Formats: sequence, C-alpha cells, structure tokens
Amino acid sequence: MDLSTAVAVTVSTLRRRPADLLPFYLLGTAVPAIARTGLLLALAGAYLHAELTGRVDAAVDALAGTDLTPPSTEDPEAIARWARDVEPVVEPLASPTAVGLLGGGVLLTVLIAILAYAAVSAGQMSAVAARIRGDRGGTAGVAGSRRRWRTFLGLYVAEIVLWIGITALASGVVGVIGLVAGPFAGALVGLGVLLVAGSALVLVRVVFAFAPAAVVVDDVGVFDGVSGAGTFIRANPVDAAAYLVVAAGVLVAISSAASGAVYLGGSALVALASAVVAAPALDIVKTALYGDHRGVIDPVGAPSVGLVEQLTRGLRRGWNELTGFVGRTPVTHLFVVAIGVGAGVGGWVAAEPFAGVVSTSIEARLVGHVPPVATVSFFGNNWTVAMATAFGGIALAVPAVVSIALNGAILGGVAALEVNRQALVAFVAPHGLLEIPAIIISGAVGIRLGVVAWRTYRGRLRRTALADALEHAFWVTVGVGLLVAVAAVIEGFVSPYYWRLL
Repeated sequence: MDLSTAVAVTVSTLRRRPADLLPFYLLGTAVPAIARTGLLLALAGAYLHAELTGRVDAAVDALAGTDLTPPSTEDPEAIARWARDVEPVVEPLASPTAVGLLGGGVLLTVLIAILAYAAVSAGQMSAVAARIRGDRGGTAGVAGSRRRWRTFLGLYVAEIVLWIGITALASGVVGVIGLVAGPFAGALVGLGVLLVAGSALVLVRVVFAFAPAAVVVDDVGVFDGVSGAGTFIRANPVDAAAYLVVAAGVLVAISSAASGAVYLGGSALVALASAVVAAPALDIVKTALYGDHRGVIDPVGAPSVGLVEQLTRGLRRGWNELTGFVGRTPVTHLFVVAIGVGAGVGGWVAAEPFAGVVSTSIEARLVGHVPPVATVSFFGNNWTVAMATAFGGIALAVPAVVSIALNGAILGGVAALEVNRQALVAFVAPHGLLEIPAIIISGAVGIRLGVVAWRTYRGRLRRTALADALEHAFWVTVGVGLLVAVAAVIEGFVSPYYWRLL
C-alpha cells in the first residue's frame, strides 16, 4: 500500500462511523482535566490550611495598599522593588504545609497525566486498528486501553531513555574531542558527531512512530513492537519516509495555523482540530501502512452520503441525543446544579476577604472587544471545556465533578470581587442562559460516563456498555457544541453592548 492509498483509507475510516473512533481522541483532550484534579485538590487543601491558621487574614492585611501590577521587565530595579513589596503578601501563604501540599499535588498531576496518556493512547491505536479492519472501534479501544496501557507506557519510557542516552553520549564525545584535538579539529569532528546523533534521533522517532501500530496490529509487547516497526521500515523505507514527511508537514501546518489563530481568537479551535482530526488521521495512515505490510487489514469503504449531508445528519443527531439525555437524567442534572451552586457560594466566601483590596471589572475586560474574534474564541474555549468535562468523567466521574466545582467557584469568586455587579449580571445573563446549561449537561455526561466506567471495571457491565456510553457522550457533546456556538455569538455580539443602552 502506497501513501496515497493509505490517505484514502484514512478519509474513509474517519467518515464512516466517526463516533466509533473519535471519542478516544476526545479522551485525549480530557487528560489535562483529569490530571489537574490532583493539583486542584492540593490548592484547595492549601487554602483551607491558610484559612484555618489565620494566614489568609495576614495576607489580606499585607495586601492592603500593595500594588500587584508587575512593572516593566526592562527596569530590573523596579522589578526588585515590586518583589520586595509583594513578599509580605506571599510569605504568610507559603507555609511548609502549603508548599508540601502543592509539591505533592504537582507530582500527583504529572503521574496521573503520564498514566492517563498511556491508557488513552492504547485505546486510540486499538480503536484505529479495529476500524481499519471493519470491526467496532469502541469495544476494541476499551479492551486495548485496559490490556495495553503498560506496553504504551513502556514505549514512551524507552524512547525517552534513548533520546537522553544518545544526546548525552554525543555531548560527551564532542566535549572529549574538543579537549583532546583542540578547538578547530574538535569543532569539525564534533559537527560530524552531531550529524550522526541527529540522524540517530530521527531514526528513533521514526521507529517509535510505527511501534504503536506494530503493538496493536501484531498484539505484542514493547520489544516485539519496536522490532516489528524496524522490520517494516527496512522493508518499506519509501513509505516510512513519506509518512515522516507528511507528519512533519502536518506539524508545521498546525504550528502556523496556531500562530495565525492567536490574532483571530481561534487558537482553541486549532488545538481541538489537531487533537480530533490530525492526530487520528496520522494514526490511521501509519496503522494502514503497517497493517498492509503485515497483510492483516481490510479497509472500510467510503460512506454513501455526501460530506455536507453527513455533517447535517450528525448535527441533527447530536441535538436529539442531547435533548433525550436531559429528559432521561433530571436527577443527575440537579446534582450537577447543586455542585455548581455550592462551589459558587464557596468561591464567593473564599474571595470575599479580598473584596476592596483586589477587584475585577467586566467593563475593563471588555475594552478592545472585537465581536468576531471574541465569538470564535468563546466558542473554541467553551466547547473545549465542555468536552474535557464530559470525557474527563471517565476517571470515575471525579474530574467532571471537579470541573463543575471549579467553574462555579471561579464565577462566585469573580462576582465577589466585581466592582460593578449589576454590569456583570447584565453581561452574563443573555449568553449564560445557554452557556451555563451547556456546561451543566457536560458535567452530567461526565458523571454518567464515570458510573458506567466504574461498573464496567467492577465487572457488572460488559465492555460494550462502556463503548456505547463513549459513543453517546460524543453525540451529546456535538449537541452541546450547538448550544455553545449560539451562546458564543450572543456573548460576542450582544452581551457586551445591549445593557449599555439601558
């Protein structure tokens, strides 16, 4: 199979039953939300400790009359004076207990992120291999995530060790040659060493790019997966090189798009597109190439309907799934509302001691507001949050609950510090009528997904039930996207202006 055929297989695979594959890539976008749970709990513990020991009051007293606005970075003396002024504010909060909690939270966050990425990657590649063969990706992804997460973790560790080892060896050789042969000869020989080391690093990356495909296609471990990838590259050097060029081109295109999107408010959309379009496309291409090399794939055909009709049907199904889900789970939604309201009250109480000392202003934040740019930014950011909240719930619902609580606490805290609360309420009300329910629905999806995941883990449900729940979460999230899109238009074009006329 050449690269052009692999690309055709990729398009067909992505278009035929996308809800059977893309949920695992949405899980990838939710990993940061899952991982941050450890740090957020640590921050909550540190604040509670500071409140109970009176350190918050001491920080508030020190904050009075202190200007927290950082000076220009071009004036070192001003920065030093600012740091001295801020130190009395930070010192009461930086207790050994707080530092220990935050340090533990950071370590826990890193550990959760590594393990979650390994499990999610195993599920993604397992689902890809199944879809290429025409099998159901959801059940294969669930099974693969549970069976192969250690193997994928081993692949990550092995590649990192090789990169560190090659870099350290090259640096050491260059240093020794420079001491023995002199600066000029050492520079020439060192350049050759660096070229060899760079080539070795590229080879390592190519081998480990195809190693995950070898693991899922051949159902093998780390060593055999790396060996299989090496065998494929030796037998198909042109295909491997072509994939590397395509992958590099995609990376450059995403980076360029992200740079341009910063000015248009679409950076979140670019990141989302790279996670749920570019990433699965590259995974399908390399799996198709390797699977054809092994003679074990049966590519699916393209869907019979056109792309526009398929998108229209998808949006309609997403809306129907959303309304049906809300109607079937009123208790879950009330539970999410209770969490959000309770966290909002908590955020208000926690921020109230700082009222009058630290302030926020909705009118100041709207200075320089450009409606089209803001609309795209609001849509991308809010839909990303909704997806992370919904799919993060697979980790036993905890990240979904934490996400809802965090959003509620932020809203409560901002309201407590707002200098013009009437303006804040007037601004939030129009788009909040859609945006807040969208986040609540996402939280409910996350909780329901966590319950199914727990029951599947305990053996009370079959893996097909979790695959069904992931597919259902995907469609509800599509419906949430419609709500968020309308809310973003209102927030960009209506909310900042109508209340000024009143």
